[in-house]
Amino acid sequence: MKIIAGVLGGAALLVLVVGLWAVGAYNGLVGRNENVGKAWAQVESQYQRRFDLIPNLVETVKGSAKFEKETLTAVVDARSRVGSMTVDKGVLNDPAAFKKFEEAQAGLSSALSRLMVVVEKYPDIKSTQGYRDLQVQLEGTENRIAVARKDFNEAAQDYNTAIKVFPASMVAGFGGFKERPYFQAAAAAAAAPAVKF
Repeated sequence: MKIIAGVLGGAALLVLVVGLWAVGAYNGLVGRNENVGKAWAQVESQYQRRFDLIPNLVETVKGSAKFEKETLTAVVDARSRVGSMTVDKGVLNDPAAFKKFEEAQAGLSSALSRLMVVVEKYPDIKSTQGYRDLQVQLEGTENRIAVARKDFNEAAQDYNTAIKVFPASMVAGFGGFKERPYFQAAAAAAAAPAVKF
């Protein structure tokens, strides 16, 4: 009788320890998942900041000179494509939607880069205080976007690693935790920019 009670007590203790570990592992995964969501919110915030600055930049450049309508149109169109996308935290669960979001943002970045190159041809635009202020804000925003994307990728890596390691991967499987996508470098980033004087 004592042996049976000892075995049952040991089994109950083992079940309790495993249960407590599983609860801890699940809660840890929830915390990491929330960190990914928080990092995503920062990325969205910085993209929104850039999105809000663009009309002011375009109007300042437009008001300073009548030139290169094609470039201004490209910036406005790229901003429009980004603005037409409905993006929320759910995009993290859909790799195709995440890729579409990333491509739209890359298109906007490319259009803004072309605008900056064109502006180099027109010194009178660069000399206006309004343009200089907007350029500084836009450069700061681009830096913030880069930092927010890096922070998001680090949070996603931590989370993705946590759901893949054994034995937490079993808890992740039962809890429905899915891998999060990473921001990737744009294809054009692999080529060095052409500089002409």
